[in-house]
Amino acid sequence: MGDPSSVPTFKFLGLTFNADNVISGLIAFIIVFLLVFALSRKLTMKPGKGQNVLEWIIDFTNGILKGQIPGNEASAFGLYGFTLFLFLFVSNELGLFIQIAVGGKDYVKSPTSDPMITLTFSLATIMLAQFAGVAKLGYKQHFRNYLKPFVFWLPISIFEEFTNFLTLGLRIFGVIYSGEMLLKIIGQMAFSHGIATLIVSVPIEMIWQGFSLFLGAIQAYVFLTLSSVYISRKLEAE
Repeated sequence: MGDPSSVPTFKFLGLTFNADNVISGLIAFIIVFLLVFALSRKLTMKPGKGQNVLEWIIDFTNGILKGQIPGNEASAFGLYGFTLFLFLFVSNELGLFIQIAVGGKDYVKSPTSDPMITLTFSLATIMLAQFAGVAKLGYKQHFRNYLKPFVFWLPISIFEEFTNFLTLGLRIFGVIYSGEMLLKIIGQMAFSHGIATLIVSVPIEMIWQGFSLFLGAIQAYVFLTLSSVYISRKLEAE
């Protein structure tokens, strides 16, 4: 987003890749992997502190899924929900603490501050919902739902799927992107007029970082909740 000249890119096999998305996404992946690895190293029947934290996160994400997906079917999406929430949470918070720019180009920021990343997760959820619907109801019954309450409803049903895809991805992008932009503006203001603006900007920056930390957690929760809603709707014949 923003000025295209500020986006670092590289080519691989004739394709152009966004370097900051690759680097930031890789950092978020490593953090999530190390976190889960550290918490699950010594699994025992009598859990320690790390295992308790991991089990709490799993119970939390399973609770979200079970609140929306009927019956025992929520368990089939437990790993997806856990991974999705944890990766989005870390990605949302990454840019609050680490932002690296070289030569006017951003190389490390929150991956979710780019709409291509959030829309990719949105597409994954929509496609998973479609797959789950077909797997349970069969092709005929699944796609028949798009014709209800009558056949002329099909364009509206298709448009609804498209808007679900957009709103799911753009909601989290808008919050994280605007939060990072405001942090940059406050940071620029801090060094604009010497010690006076620095003294004023530091508490503002700290307050906004705390608020953005909360928003990042809420957006990961909202994304998973809405994802479970979309999946649950495809598991039932309307």
